[in-house]
Amino acid sequence: MQKGTRLVLPKAISRSPLSTDVPEEYASDYREACLVLSDSPKASAALSRRCLQNIIHNFFGIKGRNLSDEIDQLIASNKLPSYVSEAVDGIRNLGNFAAHPLKSTATGQILDVEPGEAEWLLDTLEALFDFCFVQPAIHQRKRDTLNAKLAEAGKPPMK
Repeated sequence: MQKGTRLVLPKAISRSPLSTDVPEEYASDYREACLVLSDSPKASAALSRRCLQNIIHNFFGIKGRNLSDEIDQLIASNKLPSYVSEAVDGIRNLGNFAAHPLKSTATGQILDVEPGEAEWLLDTLEALFDFCFVQPAIHQRKRDTLNAKLAEAGKPPMK
């Protein structure tokens, strides 16, 4: 390359693509969190936290005073597998570093979100997407296929 020139590549997401079963209202925040991850783990974590809150409000129908209260309600509902509940609780804790300046009790310095932590938040959203949207859609497609076969055989559909 000549002096004064540089190669600029477009931003890309370095994670597996989301299933088309994930509604766009959640997928768009997730993709944006992925895109900003390398530039700002803090911004990525904040977007992940926002995405989680939208799922809690719109999918689970839970609204509370704040995200922490809503996560408590979601976990208490026992609607999630334990591994997803524990990971969601992690979003509350790590998301606070993105949304609120918290200081170390040892050094007094503001604690930032680290890249690995922001990636964990994205992993957690993926687990939540799989539980809420992907697996139910896969099951429904299988059920529809079986019901079509049953109907062809003159049998009633699955109960």
